[in-house]
Amino acid sequence: MELKDEIIINAPQSVVYAALNDPEVLKQCIPGCEELVKHSDTDLEAKVVLKIGPVKAKFGGTVTLNPDAPPERFSLTGEGNGGAAGFAKGGASVVLEPHPEGTLLRYEAKAEIGGKLAQLGSRLIQGTAKKLAGTFFQNFAKYVGEDAAV
Repeated sequence: MELKDEIIINAPQSVVYAALNDPEVLKQCIPGCEELVKHSDTDLEAKVVLKIGPVKAKFGGTVTLNPDAPPERFSLTGEGNGGAAGFAKGGASVVLEPHPEGTLLRYEAKAEIGGKLAQLGSRLIQGTAKKLAGTFFQNFAKYVGEDAAV
């Protein structure tokens, strides 16, 4: 499964980059996030509750950040396990560019899923993933934009 999109965030590039690396900001923006712990500058651990179609599960997972060329670009990889519901693993590349209204954030993500989740059908999974990504970035843009305005 692949996702890509872009969003304009009303904040300078350096503020957006810092927020994308701040566990407290991410916890507020990730749908269903119950816990997000930063183990190092590049390693995070998360607990997220999600409902995908008829399957509701608590996922535990890890995310590793790779700051390729801060603050313009970075990538991340992660994997999560939801017990009987299945697993997910994947990665994303994020590019931040200056924009007249703040910062243009572009992302491309790829993910693999298995278990009960994989049995739900790719259209449902793709639609849910797109909705969750959209919700995250809307939350993020609002949170960071308000923060930058203060």
